[in-house]
Amino acid sequence: MLKLIAKWLLSASALLFVAYLYSGVELRSFTSAMLAALVIGLLNAVVRPVLVLLTLPVTVLTLGLFLFVINALVFWAASALLDGFFVRGFVAALVGSVLYTVCGMVIESALERLFAKK
Repeated sequence: MLKLIAKWLLSASALLFVAYLYSGVELRSFTSAMLAALVIGLLNAVVRPVLVLLTLPVTVLTLGLFLFVINALVFWAASALLDGFFVRGFVAALVGSVLYTVCGMVIESALERLFAKK
């Protein structure tokens, strides 16, 4: 449970970092970042697998590059659902989702080391 809360808070911080680095993504507050991280996580858990399955032929043809488009669409959809989280367009969603994914990979790696069972 502690790992989940830590990941949620660090993901919200990562969203704030993305908004700081890239002007195409805006957040009003840390509370907005926490809500956005929660919505992105839920969309990644529920909607993204369906999208990946439906677009499998295109993903195979593009050698997996279409997954970037799916990530951007999920990122953009989260901004459409929330008031305090803004993404300025598809390209901004693409750049923001790539930056957020890289931050998420670093967070996941750090948490795996921190919470490793010995």
